Amino acid sequence: MAAVEQTLDERPAPGRWPQGAAWIDGHLVPIGEARIPILDLGFTRSDVTYDVVHVWRGSFFRLADHLKRFTASMRGLRLTIEQGDAAITAILADCVRATGLRDAYVAMICTRGAPAPGKPRHPAFCANRFYAYALPWVWVMPPEMQARGAHLIVAQTPRIPPDSVDPTIKNYHWGDLTRALFEARDAGADNAVLLDSDGYVTEGPGFNVFAVIDGAVVSPDRGALEGVTRLSVLELCAELGIPARLGRLTADDLRNADEVFCATTAGGVMPASRIDGRILSNDRPGPISARLRERYWQKHDEGWHATPVDYD
Repeated sequence: MAAVEQTLDERPAPGRWPQGAAWIDGHLVPIGEARIPILDLGFTRSDVTYDVVHVWRGSFFRLADHLKRFTASMRGLRLTIEQGDAAITAILADCVRATGLRDAYVAMICTRGAPAPGKPRHPAFCANRFYAYALPWVWVMPPEMQARGAHLIVAQTPRIPPDSVDPTIKNYHWGDLTRALFEARDAGADNAVLLDSDGYVTEGPGFNVFAVIDGAVVSPDRGALEGVTRLSVLELCAELGIPARLGRLTADDLRNADEVFCATTAGGVMPASRIDGRILSNDRPGPISARLRERYWQKHDEGWHATPVDYD
């Protein structure tokens, strides 16, 4: 049985809304009609958490891991919803089914909600709200950029301190990330990597960062989201016999690395070929980055961590 409150006759036919579908207040709607209340603190105060899972060739990838992180994020922000993992899974599947998309970007969101009338204006008195939507596949870095290797900069804008905004909880506090994106644009680069206040690498706008140093893969152990794709990279390294670890990285570690690559749900393993103008791997994806990228998508085709979507 579907998780939405609509009857079977009211449910949209599979593939009716290929531009996107959303679940709002118990109903599926085309993405262009999706609305949230203007007084929701998720909008007015960015008091919200979310997670994104992708669908590739008709199956969710690592859905259980995304649900686990989403639940932990809600717990960390003191948000609660009535839907459990099974209900959320059904809602997400209904959104995908309504689009008919075999490759999709699928989001689950929990907002604080609006203050209750007559109650103190404190987040504790808000009824938290759950939303979801599915869109056509989104690339953080498009395939042609990945093929040549992304051009990155180390941004001057520092990452928001983790004591203020916990980076392991997915959030919409993108002020620093947005400034870094404009820095990259002004420098003629594709994207940016941010440092913390101590000068250590954290992450980029929507992706984890990796350096290949003396044949070993290293990703920051602090100040970054505990990425599901980062987890996949570590598993792939173990499978392929590539040394890998979490640790501290400086800007110079990146600039002097043999290779640099990024990883995200909306793009997988994404090699870089330049950082701050320094050319890496003869200005193309390095061998370890390319090998991990190839194996990542190959294992998708083999059904790795796959949860099929029922489109009927």
